[in-house]
Amino acid sequence: MPSNATPVYDSTPFNDEWFAHASKGLDDSGNKLLAQAVQWVKEPLTDVLAQTGEPLALHSAGVVRILADLGTDAATRASALITVLPADAGVSDAAKNPDAMRKCFGAEVVSLVQGTRALLRLGNLTGQANDSAAPGSDQKEMQRKMLLAMAADLRIVLLRLASRLQSLRWHAVAKIPYPQSLARETMELYTPLANRLGIWQLKWEMEDLAFRFQDPETYKTIARQLEEKRVEREAFIVEAVSAMQDALAEAHIRAEVSGRPKHIYSIWNKMRMKNLEFHQLFDLRALRVIVEDERACYAVLALAHSLWTPVSNEFDDYISRPKPNGYRSLHTVVMDGEGRTFEIQIRTDDMHRFAEYGMAAHWLYKEAGPRGGKVATASGYDQKLAWMRQLLAWDKGSGQADANDTSPGEHGKRHDVPASDSPRAETAAADEHIYVLTPQARVIELPVGATPVDFAYYLHTDLGHRCRGARVDGQMVPLLTRLATGQTVEIITAKSGGPSRDWLNPQLGFLASPRSRAKVRAWFNAIELQQRISQGQAMVEKELQRLGKTAVNLEQLAQQLEFARADDLYIAVAKEEFSLRQIDYLLSPQKARSAADSTAPGATAEARVYQSGVANVAKTGKSGVLVVGVDSLMTQLARCCRPAPPDLIAGFVTRGRGVSIHRHDCASYAALAERQPERVIDVDWGDTGDALYPVDISIHAPERSDLLRDVSEVFAKLRLNVVSVNTHSRRSLAHMVFTIEVKNGEQISRVLGALNELSGVSAGRH
Repeated sequence: MPSNATPVYDSTPFNDEWFAHASKGLDDSGNKLLAQAVQWVKEPLTDVLAQTGEPLALHSAGVVRILADLGTDAATRASALITVLPADAGVSDAAKNPDAMRKCFGAEVVSLVQGTRALLRLGNLTGQANDSAAPGSDQKEMQRKMLLAMAADLRIVLLRLASRLQSLRWHAVAKIPYPQSLARETMELYTPLANRLGIWQLKWEMEDLAFRFQDPETYKTIARQLEEKRVEREAFIVEAVSAMQDALAEAHIRAEVSGRPKHIYSIWNKMRMKNLEFHQLFDLRALRVIVEDERACYAVLALAHSLWTPVSNEFDDYISRPKPNGYRSLHTVVMDGEGRTFEIQIRTDDMHRFAEYGMAAHWLYKEAGPRGGKVATASGYDQKLAWMRQLLAWDKGSGQADANDTSPGEHGKRHDVPASDSPRAETAAADEHIYVLTPQARVIELPVGATPVDFAYYLHTDLGHRCRGARVDGQMVPLLTRLATGQTVEIITAKSGGPSRDWLNPQLGFLASPRSRAKVRAWFNAIELQQRISQGQAMVEKELQRLGKTAVNLEQLAQQLEFARADDLYIAVAKEEFSLRQIDYLLSPQKARSAADSTAPGATAEARVYQSGVANVAKTGKSGVLVVGVDSLMTQLARCCRPAPPDLIAGFVTRGRGVSIHRHDCASYAALAERQPERVIDVDWGDTGDALYPVDISIHAPERSDLLRDVSEVFAKLRLNVVSVNTHSRRSLAHMVFTIEVKNGEQISRVLGALNELSGVSAGRH
């Protein structure tokens, strides 16, 4: 304790013994800051209890001890004391003022206190959330991400974890049942977060204590099954570490050895996941040996097998055969002279760095399974995780206190972190998402820059269409307001209506999500489509009135004109892709007489169309198609499948438009042939010359900004003319249909081959 500090630690829990532990590793200025914090909270916290019955003074003192064991800085420890002050604590109004707090402790402590209190309020909100209200999403995972996103300084997360562990410790010592909801929240939210951050000292103890309150009978059963008490197991590890270190020194192998006993929750979890009995577990105790190179790994393996008896079928060489996620290490199980088994992991320093901070980090393959390596660790969220793990592994030479040296943990070895990654460095710029709450405390993940309109479309498409206003944290805001992590958003809707076209204007900033923009475009496309249908229907009905054929069945008329339904006919008419003269020709008296003549006895003209076995073959039109059995019959290439040489083709005799040429595998042709097989006719390609044929190319690929440019370059290099383009995206996947002009199938094969060589692109005939 500094000589100039007032001795205010003479009563429980803030006594001299506590202060000596709480100030471990701090310099004089750090001791002074911690002493000021004690003076600030000592009286206000006297006899004040939390809702669970835990004394707040004991709680804050215990949190500081945990943080001291983890080697945190003075600002973090002082913040732990001040954070627990209740709003009605006996502190002067001036003292509760942030400016007064900043003057006494500095801006750093004020920032940590305010951030920790914000996360505490968030925890109270999300504790009310119901996962069943959010099908298809992992709300606990969302809450973990939002907790990290709100903590611009990740020491705030460490404060929350230490606070939860202290609450568990107090309930265990006081033998007071811990609320089941909080125990479940600890297992679902806080222990996975500690695991991901690599704070093993907190993780295993929180798991064991929460498990003890969640399932006391199973906990006691496993505890009784253990052959030795925790202290004895840890003593065994110390003995094994010492034996291994002596053997390594004698063999002149430089290595670092650490150990960790298996904990009760880990034992139960492994028994449950792998359906094992207690006696089938070989890794209740484990050693980890970190050496300089791969050759030393195998030398240590031989040394370990000479010291202890290896257990058969319990050896894994992940160095020569790495796991799918890239994890590399040697795993072996050995047995000592008393028959006690334990696991030994042997790896190089590079392998250990990869396992701790890379794709194969412990939390990835433990939580995500063998596919863990496929997790997008490059995201800002995972960069924060890696940064926090490294921050906690700093040694004192970097200007920060080191992680706990005395406790054998999962870390094994610490690594330096570049000075630019200071604890106060801004990490929000690396984030790709924000996390906001619904009024029901459901967590929603949105892209950075998202607005209330994006939020509404995420919840439901119809809600987005009818969105007319929003409240953020209870206050009315404009719809183009950019949301921030931790805010609660409520949407105000109209009973009916649709989106505004202004929402699609990127300069106005109403939408930040491609998903939302796609939904707005789809709404306007649907409106435009309906308008075309109405316009086309009016034109067709007007033409029928002119012809005096108002009693015609429009659906049958569309099918006679080779449209699947009447709406398709209306759209084609409205877009001027179909001439109303075809209706006139189909329904004209002359056509009717021709049809009648074809059914008269002895009529043979139409028979020649359907009897394709006749020998004469004629080239018709400009398509280069040979029609078997007809001298001069007009041909046209079907728009539904766009055939091109040398596709296998088939013909269908239409009413008034000659022979329609389809690809042999065309679904529309199959439907027509099944309905009217007498109109099918054999066709083949003739001399196509230099004729060009329109062909549709379908492309699927993950959405990215330069996708259209890459695809266009392929067509340009192959000197292919693009007639039309139709694109849309859904769930970050782009779907494009290009209509290009080709001479033959060879050009089609070349363009498909070139397109499929692009990264992530899948291309084929439409």
